[in-house]
Amino acid sequence: MFIRPLFVASIGNPSPAYTNTLHSAGHTVLTHLRTWLLTPPFTKSRPHASGLLSASQDYTLWQSPSLMNVSGKPVATAWRTFLSSLSSPEDKRAARLVVVHDELELATGKIKVRDGGSARGHNGLKSVMAALPAGTDFTRVGVGIGRCASRESSDVAAYVLRKMTPQELDVMEDVAGQVSEVVREIRRGVR
Repeated sequence: MFIRPLFVASIGNPSPAYTNTLHSAGHTVLTHLRTWLLTPPFTKSRPHASGLLSASQDYTLWQSPSLMNVSGKPVATAWRTFLSSLSSPEDKRAARLVVVHDELELATGKIKVRDGGSARGHNGLKSVMAALPAGTDFTRVGVGIGRCASRESSDVAAYVLRKMTPQELDVMEDVAGQVSEVVREIRRGVR
């Protein structure tokens, strides 16, 4: 059976100021994903760009320590560190980066999985794509946060930076279950 080394990174804004904001939905889901995938508690890892790391034999989860829009360099650093930790050339070639992020254009609780393509206006993804070496493919898991009625940038900023309601937090816990299935499929080479 094919088993792929997997590095699952979330991008969002840093804790504690932005914990459980809509813009940090990726971090919220990754926190719950740790429970679904039975990985150890998160600890700060200097070699992984000082992000929070939870590594087991099967999965490596990592939360970016930076602001969303400049998350590219920390993601690239953590990804390089992960690749350098793999012992065989086969594992290095098979390894996959998965980035979990908020998705304004999806209804709350929905996920969208994409390989390749454009950042579609998502500044965090633009930063990641610019910082990774050319030709680095990665899987994106967009976590729906819904969209406010207004398209005004100040209204959108206020919307994504607000704290999630208790109901939205419950939805994110359920979303982590969906994401765990996606991650397991990617690891087995099914997706």
